[in-house]
Amino acid sequence: MPQHNPYAQGPGPGAGGTGGGGAQHWLWALGGAVAASAMGGAILFAAGAFGDARPDPDLAGYSYTSDLCDRTAFTPFESANYKIKPAGSSSSSGSSGSSAQNPQHSGVQQGAVDSMWCNAELKPSGADSNDYSSTWVYSSATLHKKTDPSAEFADSYRAYGSQRSSVSYQVTPVPGIGDEAYLVSRSDDSSGSYVILGVRDGWATYQLTWSSYTTRSSSAKPPTTEQVTGLLKASATETLRKLRS
Repeated sequence: MPQHNPYAQGPGPGAGGTGGGGAQHWLWALGGAVAASAMGGAILFAAGAFGDARPDPDLAGYSYTSDLCDRTAFTPFESANYKIKPAGSSSSSGSSGSSAQNPQHSGVQQGAVDSMWCNAELKPSGADSNDYSSTWVYSSATLHKKTDPSAEFADSYRAYGSQRSSVSYQVTPVPGIGDEAYLVSRSDDSSGSYVILGVRDGWATYQLTWSSYTTRSSSAKPPTTEQVTGLLKASATETLRKLRS
Protein backbone atom coordinates (compact mmCIF):
# COMPACT_ATOMS: atom_id res chain seq x y z
CA MET A 1 0.00 0.00 0.00
CA PRO A 2 1.45 3.38 -0.95
CA GLN A 3 2.35 5.68 1.89
CA HIS A 4 0.31 8.86 2.26
CA ASN A 5 2.41 12.00 2.13
CA PRO A 6 0.74 14.75 4.18
CA TYR A 7 2.88 17.42 2.45
CA ALA A 8 1.99 16.42 -1.12
CA GLN A 9 0.06 18.93 -3.24
CA GLY A 10 -3.54 17.73 -3.59
CA PRO A 11 -5.71 17.95 -6.74
CA GLY A 12 -7.60 21.06 -7.67
CA PRO A 13 -11.24 21.73 -6.85
CA GLY A 14 -12.44 20.00 -10.01
CA ALA A 15 -12.54 16.22 -10.16
CA GLY A 16 -9.52 14.99 -12.05
CA GLY A 17 -8.05 18.53 -12.14
CA THR A 18 -4.36 19.17 -12.36
CA GLY A 19 -4.19 21.29 -9.16
CA GLY A 20 -2.80 24.37 -10.88
CA GLY A 21 -5.82 26.54 -10.20
CA GLY A 22 -5.97 25.47 -6.55
CA ALA A 23 -2.31 26.25 -6.00
CA GLN A 24 -2.74 29.69 -7.52
CA HIS A 25 -5.73 30.45 -5.30
CA TRP A 26 -3.81 29.23 -2.25
CA LEU A 27 -0.80 31.39 -3.09
CA TRP A 28 -3.00 34.41 -3.70
CA ALA A 29 -4.70 33.86 -0.32
CA LEU A 30 -1.38 33.46 1.43
CA GLY A 31 0.03 36.57 -0.22
CA GLY A 32 -3.05 38.55 0.79
CA ALA A 33 -2.73 37.40 4.38
CA VAL A 34 0.94 38.37 4.52
CA ALA A 35 0.24 41.76 2.96
CA ALA A 36 -2.60 42.39 5.40
CA SER A 37 -0.40 41.37 8.30
CA ALA A 38 2.41 43.66 7.13
CA MET A 39 -0.02 46.54 6.62
CA GLY A 40 -1.51 45.99 10.05
CA GLY A 41 1.94 45.95 11.62
CA ALA A 42 2.84 49.18 9.87
CA ILE A 43 -0.33 50.80 11.17
CA LEU A 44 0.38 49.61 14.72
CA PHE A 45 3.98 50.84 14.47
CA ALA A 46 2.85 54.22 13.21
CA ALA A 47 0.32 54.39 16.04
CA GLY A 48 3.05 53.65 18.58
CA ALA A 49 1.97 50.16 19.64
CA PHE A 50 5.50 48.88 18.99
CA GLY A 51 7.19 52.14 19.92
CA ASP A 52 10.03 52.63 22.40
CA ALA A 53 8.89 51.16 25.70
CA ARG A 54 11.91 52.53 27.54
CA PRO A 55 10.78 54.21 30.79
CA ASP A 56 11.35 57.87 31.42
CA PRO A 57 14.52 58.49 33.43
CA ASP A 58 13.96 58.84 37.17
CA LEU A 59 16.43 61.60 37.99
CA ALA A 60 14.92 62.05 41.47
CA GLY A 61 14.90 65.83 41.12
CA TYR A 62 18.62 66.21 40.39
CA SER A 63 19.79 68.65 37.74
CA TYR A 64 23.00 69.32 35.85
CA THR A 65 25.49 71.98 36.91
CA SER A 66 28.65 72.94 35.06
CA ASP A 67 30.40 73.67 38.39
CA LEU A 68 30.02 70.76 40.80
CA CYS A 69 32.51 72.40 43.16
CA ASP A 70 29.99 75.17 43.73
CA ARG A 71 27.48 72.56 44.98
CA THR A 72 29.98 70.40 46.87
CA ALA A 73 29.75 70.72 50.65
CA PHE A 74 33.24 71.33 52.06
CA THR A 75 31.95 72.41 55.49
CA PRO A 76 32.38 68.95 57.10
CA PHE A 77 36.06 68.92 56.08
CA GLU A 78 36.56 72.47 57.31
CA SER A 79 35.00 71.48 60.62
CA ALA A 80 37.62 68.72 60.84
CA ASN A 81 40.37 71.38 60.47
CA TYR A 82 40.96 70.88 56.76
CA LYS A 83 40.94 73.77 54.34
CA ILE A 84 41.24 74.07 50.59
CA LYS A 85 44.90 74.55 49.74
CA PRO A 86 45.64 77.82 47.90
CA ALA A 87 45.95 77.31 44.16
CA GLY A 88 49.46 77.35 42.77
CA SER A 89 51.17 76.22 45.99
CA SER A 90 54.19 73.99 45.53
CA SER A 91 52.47 70.67 46.30
CA SER A 92 49.15 71.43 44.58
CA SER A 93 49.78 69.05 41.74
CA GLY A 94 49.48 65.37 41.01
CA SER A 95 46.82 63.17 39.49
CA SER A 96 44.29 65.95 39.05
CA GLY A 97 46.47 67.84 36.57
CA SER A 98 47.35 71.52 36.58
CA SER A 99 47.78 73.36 39.88
CA ALA A 100 46.57 76.66 38.42
CA GLN A 101 43.15 76.14 39.99
CA ASN A 102 42.00 74.54 43.22
CA PRO A 103 39.39 73.22 43.42
CA GLN A 104 39.01 72.17 39.80
CA HIS A 105 35.69 71.42 38.13
CA SER A 106 34.40 70.15 34.81
CA GLY A 107 31.14 68.99 33.31
CA VAL A 108 29.55 67.87 30.06
CA GLN A 109 26.00 67.25 28.88
CA GLN A 110 25.46 64.44 26.37
CA GLY A 111 22.54 62.55 24.94
CA ALA A 112 22.76 59.58 27.32
CA VAL A 113 24.41 61.05 30.41
CA ASP A 114 25.22 64.36 32.05
CA SER A 115 28.55 64.17 33.91
CA MET A 116 30.09 66.47 36.50
CA TRP A 117 33.40 66.43 38.41
CA CYS A 118 35.06 68.36 41.21
CA ASN A 119 38.57 67.75 42.57
CA ALA A 120 39.94 69.63 45.55
CA GLU A 121 43.23 69.44 47.43
CA LEU A 122 42.92 69.96 51.18
CA LYS A 123 45.47 70.86 53.79
CA PRO A 124 45.33 70.39 57.56
CA SER A 125 44.98 73.76 59.25
CA GLY A 126 47.94 73.10 61.55
CA ALA A 127 50.34 71.89 58.86
CA ASP A 128 53.46 73.97 58.33
CA SER A 129 54.89 75.11 55.00
CA ASN A 130 57.37 72.21 54.92
CA ASP A 131 54.66 69.58 55.25
CA TYR A 132 54.57 67.47 52.08
CA SER A 133 51.41 65.59 52.97
CA SER A 134 48.69 65.41 50.35
CA THR A 135 44.93 65.09 50.78
CA TRP A 136 42.47 65.09 47.90
CA VAL A 137 38.69 64.94 47.73
CA TYR A 138 37.36 63.78 44.35
CA SER A 139 33.66 63.96 43.56
CA SER A 140 31.60 63.07 40.51
CA ALA A 141 27.91 63.07 39.68
CA THR A 142 26.19 61.42 36.72
CA LEU A 143 22.62 61.78 35.49
CA HIS A 144 21.73 58.64 33.50
CA LYS A 145 19.12 59.71 30.95
CA LYS A 146 18.80 56.53 28.86
CA THR A 147 19.67 53.54 31.06
CA ASP A 148 18.70 52.68 34.63
CA PRO A 149 22.00 52.19 36.53
CA SER A 150 20.44 50.24 39.41
CA ALA A 151 21.18 46.80 37.94
CA GLU A 152 24.94 47.39 37.87
CA PHE A 153 25.50 49.91 40.64
CA ALA A 154 26.04 47.56 43.58
CA ASP A 155 28.30 45.19 41.64
CA SER A 156 30.57 48.03 40.58
CA TYR A 157 31.46 48.61 44.25
CA ARG A 158 31.36 45.02 45.44
CA ALA A 159 34.03 44.30 42.84
CA TYR A 160 36.56 46.08 45.04
CA GLY A 161 36.17 43.35 47.65
CA SER A 162 36.92 40.66 45.06
CA GLN A 163 40.22 42.10 43.91
CA ARG A 164 43.20 39.78 44.18
CA SER A 165 46.05 42.13 44.91
CA SER A 166 48.36 43.25 47.68
CA VAL A 167 45.80 45.87 48.68
CA SER A 168 42.58 44.73 50.34
CA TYR A 169 39.33 46.67 50.40
CA GLN A 170 36.30 46.41 52.62
CA VAL A 171 32.88 47.08 51.08
CA THR A 172 29.90 47.87 53.29
CA PRO A 173 26.37 49.16 52.53
CA VAL A 174 25.51 52.58 53.91
CA PRO A 175 21.85 53.10 54.88
CA GLY A 176 20.06 56.43 54.87
CA ILE A 177 21.59 57.98 51.72
CA GLY A 178 19.72 57.77 48.42
CA ASP A 179 18.18 54.50 47.27
CA GLU A 180 21.43 52.65 47.96
CA ALA A 181 24.96 53.52 48.94
CA TYR A 182 28.24 51.68 49.47
CA LEU A 183 31.44 52.50 51.28
CA VAL A 184 34.77 51.17 50.03
CA SER A 185 37.70 51.51 52.40
CA ARG A 186 41.31 50.47 52.24
CA SER A 187 43.04 49.25 55.35
CA ASP A 188 44.51 52.09 57.35
CA ASP A 189 48.26 52.36 57.58
CA SER A 190 50.68 54.92 58.87
CA SER A 191 50.83 56.78 55.57
CA GLY A 192 47.17 57.72 55.07
CA SER A 193 43.81 56.41 53.92
CA TYR A 194 41.64 55.86 50.86
CA VAL A 195 37.83 55.81 51.18
CA ILE A 196 35.08 55.87 48.55
CA LEU A 197 31.39 56.59 49.09
CA GLY A 198 29.10 55.72 46.18
CA VAL A 199 25.42 56.73 46.15
CA ARG A 200 22.57 55.96 43.76
CA ASP A 201 19.31 57.86 43.95
CA GLY A 202 16.96 56.95 41.12
CA TRP A 203 18.92 57.22 37.89
CA ALA A 204 21.42 59.63 39.41
CA THR A 205 24.74 58.41 40.81
CA TYR A 206 27.28 60.23 42.95
CA GLN A 207 30.74 59.30 44.19
CA LEU A 208 32.91 61.03 46.76
CA THR A 209 36.48 59.85 47.32
CA TRP A 210 38.99 60.72 50.03
CA SER A 211 42.65 60.06 49.27
CA SER A 212 45.37 61.10 51.70
CA TYR A 213 49.07 60.51 52.08
CA THR A 214 51.05 61.65 55.08
CA THR A 215 54.83 61.61 55.37
CA ARG A 216 56.50 60.41 58.53
CA SER A 217 57.82 63.90 59.18
CA SER A 218 54.36 65.47 58.96
CA SER A 219 53.09 67.33 61.97
CA ALA A 220 49.49 66.44 61.10
CA LYS A 221 47.99 63.10 62.08
CA PRO A 222 45.78 61.57 59.36
CA PRO A 223 42.16 60.82 60.33
CA THR A 224 41.02 57.23 60.78
CA THR A 225 38.76 55.45 58.30
CA GLU A 226 35.84 55.90 60.69
CA GLN A 227 36.46 59.64 60.86
CA VAL A 228 36.78 59.95 57.09
CA THR A 229 33.57 57.95 56.64
CA GLY A 230 31.71 60.45 58.79
CA LEU A 231 33.10 63.35 56.76
CA LEU A 232 32.13 61.76 53.44
CA LYS A 233 28.60 60.92 54.57
CA ALA A 234 28.01 64.45 55.86
CA SER A 235 29.42 66.06 52.71
CA ALA A 236 27.54 63.74 50.32
CA THR A 237 24.22 64.27 52.09
CA GLU A 238 24.52 68.05 51.87
CA THR A 239 25.88 68.02 48.31
CA LEU A 240 23.02 65.86 47.04
CA ARG A 241 20.55 68.20 48.71
CA LYS A 242 22.13 71.13 46.85
CA LEU A 243 22.01 69.26 43.54
CA ARG A 244 18.24 68.87 43.95
CA SER A 245 17.56 72.50 44.82
